[in-house]
Amino acid sequence: MLFLSNFLSTRYIKANFDDLRILKGMNVLVTGATGLVGSVTCKLLLAEGHQVFALVRSGADRSLLKGIQSRINWVEGDVLDAGSVEDAVKGMHYVVHTAAVVSFVPKDRAMMYRVNQQGTAHVVNACLLQGIVKLCHVSSIAALGRPDPRKIVGEHPLVLDESQRWEESPENSEYAKTKHLAELEVWRGIAEGLNAVIVNPTLILGEGDWTKSSTQIFRYVFQEKPFYTEGIANYVDVRDVASIVIQLLVSDISGERFLLNAGSISYKDLFDLIADKMGKRRPRFKVGSGLAGVIWRVEAVRTWLMGTKPLITKETAQSSARRISYDASKLRKALDFSFTPIDQTIARVCESLKQSI
Repeated sequence: MLFLSNFLSTRYIKANFDDLRILKGMNVLVTGATGLVGSVTCKLLLAEGHQVFALVRSGADRSLLKGIQSRINWVEGDVLDAGSVEDAVKGMHYVVHTAAVVSFVPKDRAMMYRVNQQGTAHVVNACLLQGIVKLCHVSSIAALGRPDPRKIVGEHPLVLDESQRWEESPENSEYAKTKHLAELEVWRGIAEGLNAVIVNPTLILGEGDWTKSSTQIFRYVFQEKPFYTEGIANYVDVRDVASIVIQLLVSDISGERFLLNAGSISYKDLFDLIADKMGKRRPRFKVGSGLAGVIWRVEAVRTWLMGTKPLITKETAQSSARRISYDASKLRKALDFSFTPIDQTIARVCESLKQSI
């Protein structure tokens, strides 16, 4: 119960904590359980004594679930295999769908479309077939799409909320398109009678593998890279995401989406916070849009020659320069939820990562 006490001491479970006990004795399937959000969700569910089932591919890296692997019911399968998804959903009461491919590398696009769109369709269909209590689909803030760049003027960032509708735009990444298509599958399921909710987290900060996903930011600063980008980052603590997912599962809320965003911070300030907590030198040279354009092109050539993945791509370079923030007041009101302050998140994650080095 140590994990649960840590959550309580830092107020990760808010006023609706008692509602989580409704899930006692329930079977919960988590796809993408070996990833950042999925692993923390599994830990929280286990801390509450629930039966957790994880749909995983053969040979998947389970290191983020170290210490609790024996407590999880492992179901070997793949979201791309409709049959294995149907088998995994049988007997489940709740499903948390976090499995997805996140990439801005062109060679990954075909697989990303298949996993993110087709995989989600398989999950939705299986949930409809088995008549589960509720599905929570963990989407991404990218699924909202990017508005016309001409709407972003002046020094003040454009503020978006759940009313934002997808717009075809060159600003939309291929990853964003796949997550939008995945959401359409969930909305289709809702129209067919599925009880489901969608969450759209911004940049998720947590104790993950710092060679993957958003946790790479901590590694970048730890290595004392001298550059930082212009623009702002919207962020949310992974523990908050897991808590919200479970609270929404047991709530009466259905057919809704919620943006999960604790706040906005400049990349310079974010990197400085991490550097200070890591005891490293702060990045000191700003990379403007012109230099970023040069860097992603150089990276493209380097990785093509070496067969590796680029540190920066055209899409990530464009994204880092955008001045868009997100309003999460709908979620705050629905669950009476307070997000974790950025300094607390950074301090906790940095301490965890330093201990694992």
